This record gives sequence, structure tokens and C-alpha cells, in this order.
Amino acid sequence: MATLLDHCSLVRSKNAGPFTLTLDFMCHDQASYNALTATGFLSPALFASLYGAAPEDVTVVAHPLALAVKVSLPRPVTQGDLHDPDCYAGQQYAPLMDMRLP
Repeated sequence: MATLLDHCSLVRSKNAGPFTLTLDFMCHDQASYNALTATGFLSPALFASLYGAAPEDVTVVAHPLALAVKVSLPRPVTQGDLHDPDCYAGQQYAPLMDMRLP
């Protein structure tokens, strides 16, 4: 079974403002992009379960010309909050890295 790194040259997370987390998945090539998007792995349900968001608050946008997928959702904790463990959200992609794709 493949992992995200088998398909993506870059997986990253970052802030999209103090209330929104965004994750980017940039694929190696057209074949990798097609294979990744065909799995349905990057679904609102996945991100809702990992980050405690409601599925209807998760936006998954495929960008075929860029060979990329962008996911946006509410940050689990507002940026800079006393309980914010990752102020820049740069480590939020980590739970995805060991998962096996279908």
C-alpha cells in the first residue's frame, strides 16, 4: 500500500489566518496526481476525524493543472491561544504521514 510520500513531493500545513488551517499536497507528476485523487483518501471525513472539525467545515479542492490538492478547515485552536501547540501550524500534517492509502 502507498503512502502520501509515494505520490507527493511536498506535503505541508500552515495557517491561512488565525482561525484556518490549510494543508497542501503537491504530487510528483500527473500519474501520481491521478492515483492520489482516485483513492478518495483526502476526504472531508478524514480531516474531520483527525482535527476535530465538522465534515461540512472541511474544504477539499483539487487543482489538476498544479497537480495539487488543498484542504482547508478550522484550526483546532486559534493561533496564539494559550493552548496552541503549533503557532504557525507547520507540524499539523504529521498525523497523515504514516497512513496507508487505499
